[in-house]
Amino acid sequence: MKENIQTTRCENGLTILTEKMPDVRSATIGIWIRTGSRHEPANLNGISHFIEHAVFKGTAKRSALDIAIETDRLGGNLDAFTMHEAVGFMAKVVDTQTANAFDLIADMLANPLFDERELRREQKVIIEEIKMVEDTPEDFLSEIFTQAFYPNHALGLPIEGTRKTVKTFNHETTRNFHTKMFQPRNIVVACAGNVEHAPIVELAEKFFDSSNSAFSLQPSPLEAKPKTAAPILIKPKKNLEQAHLIIATPWISAIDERRYAASLLIGILGDGNSSRLWQTIREKRGLAYSVGASATSFQDCGVFSIYAGCSPEKVAEVVDLSITELKKIKQKGVSIEELNLMKEQTAASVLLGLEDSSVRAANLAQMEMTHGRQISVEETLAKIQIVSLENVQTIALEFFQTEQIALAALGNLNGLKIKRERLEI
Repeated sequence: MKENIQTTRCENGLTILTEKMPDVRSATIGIWIRTGSRHEPANLNGISHFIEHAVFKGTAKRSALDIAIETDRLGGNLDAFTMHEAVGFMAKVVDTQTANAFDLIADMLANPLFDERELRREQKVIIEEIKMVEDTPEDFLSEIFTQAFYPNHALGLPIEGTRKTVKTFNHETTRNFHTKMFQPRNIVVACAGNVEHAPIVELAEKFFDSSNSAFSLQPSPLEAKPKTAAPILIKPKKNLEQAHLIIATPWISAIDERRYAASLLIGILGDGNSSRLWQTIREKRGLAYSVGASATSFQDCGVFSIYAGCSPEKVAEVVDLSITELKKIKQKGVSIEELNLMKEQTAASVLLGLEDSSVRAANLAQMEMTHGRQISVEETLAKIQIVSLENVQTIALEFFQTEQIALAALGNLNGLKIKRERLEI
């Protein structure tokens, strides 16, 4: 399917990718910036996320209201998001609106005003967002855990920043960071659907020309690889009916060739109704409504985690059952039946995603930013199929180590204490 993908690399570093899907009437326009919260100094924590918001507040030719009206007029979805290593803007529209959608997003990114009054209002909005995170137990637990897991590193800081840092983001600070990081060398344009490559290139080069005074050509540095910790955090919060639990370990990076085996291992452990954690904790014992395993991988590191929400008095039992499942896989591996089932499930998920232009556009950008090339569906499926039982167990043996296990729990826990010996694998 790579024959439908075209790539243009401009002299100023701008990368433009398109994937033609002639049988659909949708088009997804994605513009990604290779900068995220891990590229921010501590005193500017949250500024990438702040800029993601602020670009909607007016450009040289569009007011904030104009942007809102035009977004609605496009009739599709316009989404913006900030991650640890990237900021993304994506619009899914009918194909006749491709040029209009591109013009809107690119204008916002290339020509934002950063009006002081608008920025002050947006500070208030983001502080409300921070409060919402603090009032959402799963999100709050994730933030305090991440900070303890990545101590003294930007990956441990909240993507949205803090009240203290957000209040400092004035016109000068915001403009300076935008000029430094939102530059052609850091920008990946990725479009998929019923789109043509040449018009997209023309639009991209118009907006992201290095002669534009808003852009410089400095490359974006990657922060040093973090040193992870293995904290055991018990955070009391008496007004919660349910306790929330994370068990985690360091994990492989996004560019590690073992990522296919690692993904299958995660699926067998905690992704789906037949997974070990789901069956053991929810189906057989009824201890949790929500339980599962996942991983987040960056360019140079990653984190594997188990999450469960359960009654406070059942936290210790859920911890024990989770650790037991990790221990079983480490000692005995997985069965061929489990591995084959997860291969089928993963392949189906990959293939079904091909029907959505937004998934295809996001894949284009992620492959470029992570690997510097497009990995075909055929290559992905082939790599999944050759994963062996030994490959899966080798991952478990390396990363499921007692001294690396981190734990965080939040809720009305009545003096609960969990010692390292309880996490022995």
